[in-house]
Amino acid sequence: MRTSPFRVGLIGLSGAVPGILVAVVLFLAIYSWPAIRFNGLSFLVGKTWNLGNLYASPVTVGGFQVPHGAEYGILVFIVGTLATSAIALMIAVPVSLGVAIFLAEGVPERFRPGLSLIVELLAVVPSVVYGLWGVTVLAPLIAHVVAPAFNDVLGFIPFFAGGSATGFGLLTASLVLTLMVVPIITATIYSALRQVADSDKEAAYALGALKFEMATRAMLPAVRGSIVGAVILGLGRALGETMAVLMVSGGAINYLPTTLMSPISTMAAFIVSQLDSAEQDPTGMAVRSLAEIALVLFVITVIVNAAARLITRGLHVGLASRG
Repeated sequence: MRTSPFRVGLIGLSGAVPGILVAVVLFLAIYSWPAIRFNGLSFLVGKTWNLGNLYASPVTVGGFQVPHGAEYGILVFIVGTLATSAIALMIAVPVSLGVAIFLAEGVPERFRPGLSLIVELLAVVPSVVYGLWGVTVLAPLIAHVVAPAFNDVLGFIPFFAGGSATGFGLLTASLVLTLMVVPIITATIYSALRQVADSDKEAAYALGALKFEMATRAMLPAVRGSIVGAVILGLGRALGETMAVLMVSGGAINYLPTTLMSPISTMAAFIVSQLDSAEQDPTGMAVRSLAEIALVLFVITVIVNAAARLITRGLHVGLASRG
């Protein structure tokens, strides 16, 4: 059987994406291997990131040349990454569900294309624009209005106690991420809701359901797999966001957040902010440790996506068994 050039081309293109992904992972693993051996498990649980004395002669520690006093721990950045993403999703998911249901069922048909286009356009706004908005509008608002209000009303809860002199920190970064992931989640869920069969909606109405009840009890259960996929897509955007978070997070180093207003730093933002300083390390261990951070972030992303796949598969199996 003769294979056409078109088929060969398709096979090549389909294999290029996983091939590039594997190549990136191998590069990160190989390049960061000296840092992995030097840092050990303390890399994940240590709270101190110190480049050491870059102007003195390097010292030998465990068979590796490193600057004197160098120490690499990223627990602070792991916590910052997971905390900002979790808070962003806690706000974004219900908002996105509400907007998607409103677009699918609450808006007259003639207005839907325009409103859905606006949502999609929000998803492609450059992240630096959101970051600039966070710096000029959101951070001052949180510093002078939101933080004092939280402190007055919820100050008896340690996580909400304390103000924010600058407005830059965990809450600001989380809200900026929320604004960035809401359009992605909304557009995905809206597209799924539009595919729900009219017969399912009519069956709900026949049982006496109101429009809201029809949407929440007939439409949303039918697209549960798509909802999970949309949430994971938004989470992936939140985990890997760099510039916007870097601009509003406060850039905390060696400091775990204790309140909602605490300055933080995420893994992606920290890599960008520290790359120039790390390149001054004559031993190269600092840059390799930054590559190890990138590898850890990749592993977290893979774990999250794998969990989402399992959840989605379980939902599909459950729906099939009910059917």
